[in-house]
Amino acid sequence: MLSYTDLTKGAMFEMDGEPYIVLEYTFLRMQQRKPTVQTKLKNLITGKIVQKAFQGSDAFEEAEIGKQAIVFLYENKDEYWFIEKGNPKNRFSFKEEQIADQAPYLLPNIEVTAYKFDDKIINIELPVKIDYKVAEAPPSYKGDTATGGSKTVVLENGLNMQVPMFINEGDTIRVNTTTGEYTERAEKK
Repeated sequence: MLSYTDLTKGAMFEMDGEPYIVLEYTFLRMQQRKPTVQTKLKNLITGKIVQKAFQGSDAFEEAEIGKQAIVFLYENKDEYWFIEKGNPKNRFSFKEEQIADQAPYLLPNIEVTAYKFDDKIINIELPVKIDYKVAEAPPSYKGDTATGGSKTVVLENGLNMQVPMFINEGDTIRVNTTTGEYTERAEKK
């Protein structure tokens, strides 16, 4: 059993029969009141984010979450299709609302981690950084970088991204999927 103080960032637990992960955790102690914990939680099945306060009398079961490698295939009519790595016959899909914050970063044949709860795949986790090829970029001119400016480019998956002025069409850049920001230019091969 987990107590309310065990619900730190990243902890997974069961509440009302569904698995949750803690996104934010704040311990509050006010004068002449019982201490409480303010949390921001994500339901791992629906993807819904809720804010909830817990007290010392609250206790929870730790969620039995398994992990498995899967490969993204394609998107069709707001459905995202995957296969189990090493078992291409096992196909399954997610609706866009289930993986909405991660969907824009998916590329065909990219390996991601699947979360399993009660032997059912419930959600996915992307790698923290993914490399993308720049499909469209406005030209850069000599002297543009003096002020450290940025420009908007279009990546191979259609995502628009703010990048430094020295990034050109055809370059490969590394994007942080947690923050949605450019991190660096990938090594040219």
